[in-house]
Amino acid sequence: MEKYSNTPNRFVTAEDGTRFAYREYGKEGGTPIVCFVHLAANMDNWRPELLDLLAQNHRIITFDYKGVGLSSGEQPLTIQQMAKESLLFIQALKLEKVHILSISMGGYVAQELVAIAPEKVEKLILTGTGIRGGRAVKDIRKIADKHTLRGVLTFKDPKVYMFFNRNKSGKQQANEFISSLKERKNEKSKGISWKSYRRQLSAIEHWGKQPLADLSQIQQPTLVVNGDNDIIVPTEHSYTLAKEIPNAKLVIYPDAGHGAIFQEYEKFANEVIQFFKSII
Repeated sequence: MEKYSNTPNRFVTAEDGTRFAYREYGKEGGTPIVCFVHLAANMDNWRPELLDLLAQNHRIITFDYKGVGLSSGEQPLTIQQMAKESLLFIQALKLEKVHILSISMGGYVAQELVAIAPEKVEKLILTGTGIRGGRAVKDIRKIADKHTLRGVLTFKDPKVYMFFNRNKSGKQQANEFISSLKERKNEKSKGISWKSYRRQLSAIEHWGKQPLADLSQIQQPTLVVNGDNDIIVPTEHSYTLAKEIPNAKLVIYPDAGHGAIFQEYEKFANEVIQFFKSII
């Protein structure tokens, strides 16, 4: 079976002229899973082993946000505009319905997409993510800058500090995750520009300062997942999401942080497969 690390880049032009870069592979038929990635990330930042497990049962689509990686245009300044652009991408692929798998900032975008086009989303997965109007979301610039600087000073990828616990097992899992991201040798995406990164931070800050979201409006079956020690978007956000979204299930992985789905990718993949099989 085709592996994510070998899946070729594709391009599609949306209604507004944006040329979106994306990758698509996996089992044909059924509702595809569209993956919404985190802050400062591109298509290369998904753990390939996770997607390969999901691809055995589902069609998988990853993409670069507008103005990021290989996609054209300028990074939007609001999460709501990112959601509109992501909807244009889905429409450009002529997809009637999608499942959404999101992490961190991708979860913010996913929530706003559900608000503007609920008919497009069949089931929703929110991992390591937060709530519009939540304080921790508003404080993202300070948190991100701290760990980015730490990465620079230690010559390490900032994700080892942001996504994983700093105990012995967490450090080992962080190293394994970073190694997995290097599996892809050809047709890599481009790293985010400094300008686009700062615009994403501004979008998140703005979203965090807006009125608190009415999560009861999310009617889709929703799977909420996090680690028990998320230092980027505190785990309490996940409990609130699961409590206030009417049809939600909560999964919290012990001894895990913001990147719990990448750390516990085998358990998470099984959870996702069962979630999509369930009639809820």
